[in-house]
Parts: sequence; C-alpha cells; structure tokens
Amino acid sequence: MWQALTLQAGPNAALVSLGAALLGAAAGGAGAFLTLRRRALVSDALAHATLPGIGLAFLAMAALGGDGRFLPGLMVGAAATAALGLWAVQALVRHLPEDAATAAVLSTFYGFGIVMLTVIQSLGIGRPAGLEGVLLGATAGMLRAEAVTIALGGAAVLLALWVLRRPLAMVAFDPLHARMMGINPARMDLALMMLVMAVVLVGLNVTGLILIVALLVTPAVAARLWMGTVAGTAGLAALIGAGCGYLGAALSASFPDLPTGPVIVLLAAAVFVLSLLLRGGRHYG
Repeated sequence: MWQALTLQAGPNAALVSLGAALLGAAAGGAGAFLTLRRRALVSDALAHATLPGIGLAFLAMAALGGDGRFLPGLMVGAAATAALGLWAVQALVRHLPEDAATAAVLSTFYGFGIVMLTVIQSLGIGRPAGLEGVLLGATAGMLRAEAVTIALGGAAVLLALWVLRRPLAMVAFDPLHARMMGINPARMDLALMMLVMAVVLVGLNVTGLILIVALLVTPAVAARLWMGTVAGTAGLAALIGAGCGYLGAALSASFPDLPTGPVIVLLAAAVFVLSLLLRGGRHYG
C-alpha cells in the first residue's frame, strides 16, 4: 500500500494513480459549477448517452480489422452520441420540463447501449472481452497510452476550467447580470456541458460511465458545505476529487480485487458524510 501511495508500485500503476487524481480534480472542479447551475441531472444523461457510441465505435473498429477496444476510438464514438444526447435534451426542453426531458434521453440512450453491448458479446468479433468495463471502470491491465490519455485529458479540462472560471461563476449566480456584462449564458452553459462531457469521456476506464456522475457531484456538494465562494468551492472540490482519485487508484493497485471506480466513489461519499456531520448545521443554498 505504501509503495502505491508513493508511486513506487511500478510506472504503470503510478501513471494510473496520477491520471485518476487529475480526473478527480477535473470532475470536482466541473461539478462545482454544474451543481451551482443546478444541472447535475444533465450530466447523468450525458454519461448514459455515451454507451451507444461506444458500441458503434467498437463495431466500426472491429469491421475495419482493428482492436474494437482501442480507447481513443471508443472516446470518439462516445463523444458523438453524448453530443447527440445533449442536443436531444435541449430540443425536448422546449416542450417538457428539463428533468422529464433528461430522464427520457437518459433511459432511451442507455437502453439502446445495453442492447448493443449484448449484441456485440454474442457476435464474438473485435475482442469484446472486458468491454463492459466502461460501465463501472476497469484500470487493471490499463495500457500506458491509455493512462497518459486520461492524465492529459484531466489536465486539459482543469486548464479550461481555470480560463473560464469567472464567466462560469457569473452565469451560475446571475445570468442576467452576466448578459449585461457581455457574457452569453447559453454559450457558457454549452461550454460547461462540453467540459462535463470531456470528464465523462476521460473517466470511461477509471470510474465508468455510471459512476462518473457521482465523482462530478459528490466532491462539489461536500465542498459547498465548507466554502462560501465559487472559487473556494471549485478549488476544494477539485482537491477532494483529486485526493479520492489518487487514494482509490492506490488502494486498487494494492488490492487487485477492489474495483477502482467504486472505491473512488465510496471515498468521495465518505468525505461528504464527514462534511455533513461536521458542517451539517450550515445553510446549503
């Protein structure tokens, strides 16, 4: 365990731990703005909408004679259907309440994705073994290139959040004032959704598309119990996410039977419960 915590359990394990930490930081930071905007459920729809794209990308790569589990290819497919899911939510919101529109998109895309994964398993092409790991994450046996992709993706999202932190905060608190200051709230919402989608895609191999929503929301709500400013909440949420990601990956490396994604989420939940016990009397607005 000590070797894993001090990055001495091997270069690949160290890369996975650092990648999980950067993913957790990105998820916590993005989740802070997401919860302030009260759009956490949309992130759930985005995550579930990636599943059909993963299946389609797998079939396309297998048909071309490649490895259907090639991570960059799966991420491209996931991004395509996630963007389609986001568009569907925005279109349905014109006719339905946002929670109803989100639930409809979430269930439809997820159901289609599960059917596709079942069909893929029955076809026996493209090395489908382990493809179900995108549901709950699977860091065991992760290739070095995949770990580097996760780390770079998390770092890129963090950089984008830093650049956009002020307009995102203004839109979260007062969209009308933001518009008067020359900031387009719709564009900022779209930028935030794109960053959330990036977190979902990067987290496919670490937490999986189901549990990534918990990593987006839990550190953020825990941080809001301690901080009263946007910058403080986003910063603390990023630290909580990074700590849970790093420790969860280290625990999984030390005890191979422990799945990384669920461990990371349970650690974040423990931080939230502790925060609630210590700061539960503070008004949460």
